[in-house]
Amino acid sequence: MILIDTFILNNNINNLIIVFSLIVFVSFTRRILSRYIASLLFIPIKKKWKSVEKNEFINLIINPLASFLAVLISVIIIDNLVFPESWKISIYGISFRAILHKLGICITLLFFIWIVQSFIDFIALVLDINAKQTKDKSDDQVIVFFRDFFKVIAYIAGVLLILKAGFDVNIGSVFTGLSIVGAALALAAKESIENLIASFIIFFDKPFYTGDIVKVNTINGTIENIGLRSTRIRTIDQTLVTVPNKQMVDSVVDNWSMRNGRRAEINIELDNSTSTLLIEHLIRDVKLYLEEKSPTIISFSVFLSDYNKNALIVNITFQTTSLSIDDFAKLKQEVNLQIKFLIEDHKIKLGKADTEK
Repeated sequence: MILIDTFILNNNINNLIIVFSLIVFVSFTRRILSRYIASLLFIPIKKKWKSVEKNEFINLIINPLASFLAVLISVIIIDNLVFPESWKISIYGISFRAILHKLGICITLLFFIWIVQSFIDFIALVLDINAKQTKDKSDDQVIVFFRDFFKVIAYIAGVLLILKAGFDVNIGSVFTGLSIVGAALALAAKESIENLIASFIIFFDKPFYTGDIVKVNTINGTIENIGLRSTRIRTIDQTLVTVPNKQMVDSVVDNWSMRNGRRAEINIELDNSTSTLLIEHLIRDVKLYLEEKSPTIISFSVFLSDYNKNALIVNITFQTTSLSIDDFAKLKQEVNLQIKFLIEDHKIKLGKADTEK
């Protein structure tokens, strides 16, 4: 009884034992508690999105929720302790207890913002799963764009909440002050604002989507991410290039993924001694072969395009459907091999290159 009635730093030792026990209990069980709370939160989510896995939601939300619970309970417990008289000091007119109280609010809000960010990531994940089931690439771009956009809004709202709750700042005066220095901030962050506006232009104009193969200036690669400030392109050499969105809007972007076909041109130089009949037979056989490649080859032309002292030039041009780069290369190789076979079959000699200076 004597030990229980003992006071340490103006707090009954019994109360201190309870406080310490609660903090230890929360530290060891916070993940279990957060998992249970996350399971309860998942019940209405499951009714809305039946295709969502429970573990995906819990794994995404459990860490910020566990940290939030630990911080929240610790702040509440510490706030109810009695501080000794020697601790009743003030800094710039603010008591030590008030500073701890405000600090606790700020830390709690920071972890709450973390939870909000996790919820935004989860919603984006769910929408991304549904978007991948459709062929429209614009869905993927919308999800990434608005995920980043709402994250920025959440950060701004969180900072304003911390200023209001933690520092008793008048939010109206903050906006008034921002309007006064807005011009200076706009000039200082001119490039960032231009890139932000460019991201909206890309979003609404839709010149390319995530996953498209593009050429921007000297950069060739696949669009991996379209953010609020920049676009990331994975090059052919597997390096990741970050291009400001303003440059993506101002530059000429050649979107290879949106081409509706591919064009190939082959020039064959025949020996001048080749007879007219053999040339006609070669042209006829090449046309018959290209016709057999329909509908992959949409259109073609084969004709004797030039005749000079060095060679007879037969021009072969064909247009294909929208093939991948690999498939187009394979098709062109097949056509080249068939043309070589026809030349050998007709026993036609190729012309000699012009070596005159």
